[in-house]
Amino acid sequence: MIKASERVGVHSHIRGLGIRNNEPQPVADGLVGQIEARRAAWLVVQLIKKGKMAGRAILFVGPPGTGKTALAVAIARELGPETPFMALTGSEIYSAELKKTEVLMQAMRKSIGVRIRERRWVYEGVVEKIEYKFDRHPLNPYQQIPVGGIITLKTDKETRTLKVDSNIVYQLLQRGVSEGDVIWIDEETGRVTRAGRVKGYGEYDVGASELVDIPKGPIYKEKEFVYTLTLHDLDEMQSRSESIISLFFGAPEYKEIPPDVRAKVDKTVKEWVENGRAELIPGVLFIDDAHMLDIEAFSFLSRAMESELSPIIILATNRGYTRIRGTDIESPHGMPLDLLDRLLIIKTQPYTPDEIREILKIRAKEEGVELEDTALEELVKLGSERSLRYASQLLAPSKILAEQKGKTTVTVEEVQQASKLFMSTKESAKYLQELEEKMLK
Repeated sequence: MIKASERVGVHSHIRGLGIRNNEPQPVADGLVGQIEARRAAWLVVQLIKKGKMAGRAILFVGPPGTGKTALAVAIARELGPETPFMALTGSEIYSAELKKTEVLMQAMRKSIGVRIRERRWVYEGVVEKIEYKFDRHPLNPYQQIPVGGIITLKTDKETRTLKVDSNIVYQLLQRGVSEGDVIWIDEETGRVTRAGRVKGYGEYDVGASELVDIPKGPIYKEKEFVYTLTLHDLDEMQSRSESIISLFFGAPEYKEIPPDVRAKVDKTVKEWVENGRAELIPGVLFIDDAHMLDIEAFSFLSRAMESELSPIIILATNRGYTRIRGTDIESPHGMPLDLLDRLLIIKTQPYTPDEIREILKIRAKEEGVELEDTALEELVKLGSERSLRYASQLLAPSKILAEQKGKTTVTVEEVQQASKLFMSTKESAKYLQELEEKMLK
């Protein structure tokens, strides 16, 4: 069985660009090498923070496995922990369910957050006593239903008993609220929220409830709620509320959102921002394999860059001169020249053996793989001769092979065994050449 803690993302170790005193460190924040690219990316972060990136985007170019995606993730990390980050590949826009421009539009809207602040009057406290009143069901005399109740709440300052209706009683029962729980009841909507169990009240050796402090001040108070949604979340909420069919049968998980719905959402969000109820959090939309986009998609992105509500768009490609998809024109990176003129282009370089060694150390630590020095050097050799990605992918298989032999540390023997079981791209190409006549075409 795979433990949740063992599901490690490829770039989960990235914490930022590794900049100290405006200079990139050789190894910092999960990044190794690529000094010039990181220096350029740091300048981009400063431009974004100063609001100087309007109408422009970023393009990372370089061979495969040179850290283009890692740099995009690092930029998002530098912009703050709440910065939305949306990643997709150029080929994902060719969906049978949605138009290409709709896929891109939804990705852009998912990359823009809205932090909403709302003040509401609530009843908050620790449940000291709770009593429910039941009566017969109007249609089934053998069944009883809650029709009301009495609940006593307590804070560090006062105790108050409240009569509640059946709607609140249903919610209390559904949430399993019991004495000793901290709850709040929204005065306007009647919504019940269970915050956790108060510390020191009937604590258990094993339990799933979060322990919280006893609420302070009066029971009836004005409370500020802060939550973050994306523009796409608001689009879906608005779209569902306007659909009569969705009220009865539910809305499909994926569908195109009408432009007038997005216009309403944009208008509402602008009003919230002007009234101080919300603030926008521009995020990062990262499109890998950007050469897979076609001329229609490139045209859409060119217009999108000029929009008021536009995320930071980062493209990446490993292609040189190639044909622009949807045309017969060859261009650098397979992109229109007028779009390239609007991009800040950052190049990445192949890693040196020393840099590969440091990256493998970081990945091994992230994946919980103990490596002998000889095993690490074998992986560095494979990374230099074949590819860094190939060497990184051998970490997990090598660990499993070592565990099957009762070892806690991976040796060079397991690395060599894994490399024989799994081919690199170069070996695969050589294999195809050797058996070309026997392979299907």
